[in-house]
Amino acid sequence: MRLGSGTFATCCVAIEVLGIAVFLRGFFPAPVRSSARAEHGAEPPAPEPSAGASSNWTTLPSPLFSKVVIVLIDALRDDFVFGSKGVKFMPYTTYLVEKGASHSFVAEAKPPTVTMPRIKALMTGSLPGFVDVVRNLNSPALLEDSVIRQAKTAGKRIIFYGDETWVKLFPKHFVEYDGTTSFFVSDYTEVDNNVTRHLDKVLKRGDWDMLILHYLGLDHIGHISGPNSPLIGHKLSEMDSVLMKIHTSLQSKERETPLPNLLVLCGDHGMSETGSHGASSLEEVNTPLILISSAFERKPGDIRHPKRVQQTDVAATLAIALGLPIPKDSVGSLLFPVVEGRPMREQLRFLHLNTVQLSKLLQENVPSYEKDPGFEQFKMSERLHGNWIRLYLEEKHSEVLFNLGSKVLRQYLAALKTLSLSLSTQVAQYDMYSMMVGTVVVLEVLTLLLLSVPQALHRKAELEVPVSSPGFSLLFYLVILVLSAVHVIVCTSAESSCYFCGLSWLAAGGVMVLASALLCVVVSVLTNMLVGGNASRKNPVHPSSRWSELDLLILLGTAGHVLSLGASSFVEEEHQTWYFLVNTLCLALSQETYRNCFLGDDSEPPCGLRVEQGLDGATAAWQDGPACDALERDKGHRSPSASQVLRGHEKWMVLASPWLILACCRLLRSLNQTGVQWAHRPDLGHWLTSSDHKAELSVLAAISLLVVFVLVQRGCSSVSKAALALGLLGVYCYRAAIGSVRFPWRPDSKDISKGIIEARFVYVFVLGILFTGTKDLLKSQVIAADFQLKTVGLWEIHSGLVLLAALLFRPHNLPVLAFSLLIQTLMTKFIWKPLRHDAAEITVMHYWFGQAFFYFQNH
Repeated sequence: MRLGSGTFATCCVAIEVLGIAVFLRGFFPAPVRSSARAEHGAEPPAPEPSAGASSNWTTLPSPLFSKVVIVLIDALRDDFVFGSKGVKFMPYTTYLVEKGASHSFVAEAKPPTVTMPRIKALMTGSLPGFVDVVRNLNSPALLEDSVIRQAKTAGKRIIFYGDETWVKLFPKHFVEYDGTTSFFVSDYTEVDNNVTRHLDKVLKRGDWDMLILHYLGLDHIGHISGPNSPLIGHKLSEMDSVLMKIHTSLQSKERETPLPNLLVLCGDHGMSETGSHGASSLEEVNTPLILISSAFERKPGDIRHPKRVQQTDVAATLAIALGLPIPKDSVGSLLFPVVEGRPMREQLRFLHLNTVQLSKLLQENVPSYEKDPGFEQFKMSERLHGNWIRLYLEEKHSEVLFNLGSKVLRQYLAALKTLSLSLSTQVAQYDMYSMMVGTVVVLEVLTLLLLSVPQALHRKAELEVPVSSPGFSLLFYLVILVLSAVHVIVCTSAESSCYFCGLSWLAAGGVMVLASALLCVVVSVLTNMLVGGNASRKNPVHPSSRWSELDLLILLGTAGHVLSLGASSFVEEEHQTWYFLVNTLCLALSQETYRNCFLGDDSEPPCGLRVEQGLDGATAAWQDGPACDALERDKGHRSPSASQVLRGHEKWMVLASPWLILACCRLLRSLNQTGVQWAHRPDLGHWLTSSDHKAELSVLAAISLLVVFVLVQRGCSSVSKAALALGLLGVYCYRAAIGSVRFPWRPDSKDISKGIIEARFVYVFVLGILFTGTKDLLKSQVIAADFQLKTVGLWEIHSGLVLLAALLFRPHNLPVLAFSLLIQTLMTKFIWKPLRHDAAEITVMHYWFGQAFFYFQNH
């Protein structure tokens, strides 16, 4: 069956999407959920255990605190509070941690460490998955049971100020709110002032039970300049003063209420050494959790070190503190120091409610729950608790009663830890069968695409796809039988749920038929290629049609990178893969340039793709028609090699270009350490961003912007050149305004502003250049088919995007932008044009260098 290249590519993409969908369905495991939905109403609490005696405690315990204030500081790392920065910039908080009435913890946030999943973990106690990274961009309403939902059901009045993600997750739950957007990363002042401006008014009022404040400024500073920026200290001092204001206000109000108040300071996630978050490094997952209340008064000499807990423990603790049911999907356990000062019976009651909730969740999600060690410990704890209740009702004060109660406490705490761990591991269980099915389909299509690449590049090409061969192939029916047997065995023996097993036999059979047919097509194409290859070796007609060493490198390198993503170590250190591939590519290009310049190239030029040069930009065009017909008739025709075309300094630039590119890449590797294993090591970027080397950073940023202008301006019109120069000057002024660099005439200036005016100045020139380029491009298409005008328009759009990138790059990363443009110029002028690389090779090389430069920026 003959298919056009477009139809063939469309079919491959459609099947590829199907395979990826099946794989992702298995990769994102089903979350641990309770079958009792939140909207069905609250279940009656479990009664107190009894052993031969009737207990009269069948209701929820009373609240432990009158008001609860949660101060969530986005990207607050544990060492920002418990380390040297906390001692220096947060003295009041440090005093409360070391000597005040508080309990301190280091709460571990599970990946992905982005805001929306962490808010869900804090309020629901559940473990969100990686699919929530996508939902983080547009958070839908949270339908799971949560502390916020339980508080609203109980009639609690909740007020919120801060990140609008809360408003999207909990619509109609707050009696008063003011949301701030989190996507204006360059704003770290107004975004927090919009929260703090409500404090004086709301703290004087007493018509609320729960106040939630979410500050975004620290996270924005991290994204702009990293955790070592001097702006971090200013922001931590600001947060310390906010915390002091709230704490003193709550203390003054406690005289009017019978119960104490609770102040919670926490972070949703941490901040990596590069200022980002989302991964699983210690700096990103370790967050401080400080519970402050007069109920936690410590005795003289009582030293409390921060203990390690899970972030999911906050939901159960807040529910107990407010006298609410624990959220049904919570996998966290109660932070016992919060209730340690309560009577023994209340402590056991709190722990019993938590273990009952976790045991129910275990029963609904684990088929063999009775064999789970945590469930066995829970049953033992419940029996001991019943014996303690019977003894308590008989005699309330005895040493035996105290000893038994202490034993029950230890048993409950051990059961809570084991149950929480068992439920947390359920989230990491993947549907391997569905993942394997999706992987097989994707690999079959990928193999078919790779085998068809030489013929499918031309848009007018037609491919002979042996679609009819599976229907008459014994291999086709054998593969279907094997896949059916595997399907039956896996689905009948699987203990956990499997998405692919849950499909109807018609749908599952269709996927198996598709996989079998693809396998037969791949085998048929491969056989034809081998047979055709043997024939072509016996009768060579087009010696230049064979794959070169560079083609093999590109193919094997791309395939090797894809295979490396199957190992977590290679994923964590992916930058090393790209550095290796780019360096190897430079060496291969060096070999090719030496061979062409000194040995010559007597191969025929292909009648197909050729690379044209215009204004330092390479464009691919298809070469066919009469010229190619004449070339076929003239067997003696050969295009001149690089050694014949290049003369003088151009030849030596061609020879030196791969080594210059290699040297540039090596310099850029020293600029930023990235990955997981070596990210903590010092690098040039840390040296430049320290406050002691601002002068060096200023000089480097100015030189980089000058290089960017020289490399970009050559293809622009005079108007765009002036706009580009003013825009790059505005970029430097913006960085000077926010304190990253300094002006020569103001070396000691400490004035730091928001830089909004300077940034808007740059954006005006960005839009102007983009508008001019778009106008020229449309004019060349509509009014006159002018290739020169079209090229200028495209180049101006490119220069506008470069100006935008210069504004968004961190100051110490501006050399990365300059070097990327320099390498692109060298590749275009001295490698791609003389060596006559085709469009496919140029595209893959662009992709490789783009990936390497992504990691050069410390991503």
